[in-house]
Amino acid sequence: MESNKEEKIKTVSEENIYKLNGRVPLKKAIPFGLQHVLAMFVSNLAPVLIVCSAAVLRSNGAHLSSAEITQLLQCAMFVAGIGTCLQLYPIGVIGSGLPIIMGVSFTFLGSLLVIATNPDLGYEAMAGAVILGGIFEGFVGLSAKYWRKYLTPVVSACVVIAIGLSLLPVGMDSWGGGSGVKDFGSWYHLVVGAFTLIVCLVSREVLKGVYKNLNVLVGLVFGYVLAIIFTVAGIAPMVDFSGIHKTIQEVGVFSIPKLVFLTSHKPVFNLGAFFTIAIVFLVSAAETTGATTAVCTGALGRDLKMKELRGSLAVDGFSSAISGCFGCLPLTSFSQNIGLVTMTQVINRFTILMGALILILASLFPPLGAFFNSLPQAVLGGCTVMMFGSIMYEGIKMLKECKFDDRTMIIVSLSFSIGVGLTQTSGNFFAAFPSAVGDVFNGNAVAGVFVVSLLLSLFLPKKTKVE
Repeated sequence: MESNKEEKIKTVSEENIYKLNGRVPLKKAIPFGLQHVLAMFVSNLAPVLIVCSAAVLRSNGAHLSSAEITQLLQCAMFVAGIGTCLQLYPIGVIGSGLPIIMGVSFTFLGSLLVIATNPDLGYEAMAGAVILGGIFEGFVGLSAKYWRKYLTPVVSACVVIAIGLSLLPVGMDSWGGGSGVKDFGSWYHLVVGAFTLIVCLVSREVLKGVYKNLNVLVGLVFGYVLAIIFTVAGIAPMVDFSGIHKTIQEVGVFSIPKLVFLTSHKPVFNLGAFFTIAIVFLVSAAETTGATTAVCTGALGRDLKMKELRGSLAVDGFSSAISGCFGCLPLTSFSQNIGLVTMTQVINRFTILMGALILILASLFPPLGAFFNSLPQAVLGGCTVMMFGSIMYEGIKMLKECKFDDRTMIIVSLSFSIGVGLTQTSGNFFAAFPSAVGDVFNGNAVAGVFVVSLLLSLFLPKKTKVE
């Protein structure tokens, strides 16, 4: 039986914004869609900048040019928009039909850097590995009915909590000005971030009706204005518009994303490179399973259906393969947007489609993407800290539905002690193992929590007593 939130609606109504189906007036749909884009924009581009700036070309050992990296940023926006459209409006069994935003994943960062910076493999082998790995995960998703039973409720809850926990430092790093910046923690970053957060909270209380759920967009706008004032007044250099001019010079005002097969850096399919990231695709599948579950439980108030899980993972994989065809990095469901959906309860697919179309539009007009990219990290941090915390909250709610006994206590305790603990050790815990093992677990709490909780759930006896 369909819930009230998921009933089929043919009329155009403002109230449809809280329902999965139906049309919302464009004047409402566009700002809510834009809010999703702004929440994920910088995070969608950052992995591309990190990996592709460090990558070497297998053909000549050189690095990618500035113009080539700009074009890859353009491709990142394009494929994220395409992947989101597939999630919202499935094609056959590909897609979940749920309000999920796709974006370039941080999960693969360590493994991709290993491949991309190896002169014998390089950027070309990285692109080939992403294509093969995406296809691999796509078929793993389509076969979900054969392994779904092993992802018990306690495993899913642990993964969702781990996703929230892993994002907390991301939000705080942004608030401090961005990871690795020289002026990290400067007073102006903290002030702008705090101001943005306060505006988000106040606007959520002051605004009425559907507008109260635009609080993140309102916070972004006011925070951005304050950062511009600081910059213009010479107080602090927080906003840099030079990237827009540089983008126009290097790429132009209008540009169509190019397939990597049509460039001089054609992908190379190397089995070693594929195996390096194959396990990370399984971890990404676990993250997407947790995120998709959080959407259903937190926004729709029901359990995840098999066809939704299968379709969501299929998009996760096959859209990553499409991304690889454009020379870009793998995609996954964006957790910050899951947090935005569960926090605002704005689940309308048409509304989120506007965000996907804005991403695609931004990819066709590179200066527009450069403008969005000028948004200061501190502003994003002020907006995202509560969104990331809301994901953890949804995981705790899922855990509450599990049977609280000794077995659950052991699974949860060891999963977080080991999975999160690995990310906080002073050295490389897996120094005696191949580097790929450390790349997967040392910096990724979700991977460790998933593997430990899954193994314990499979092998721990159903009746376990702790003396």
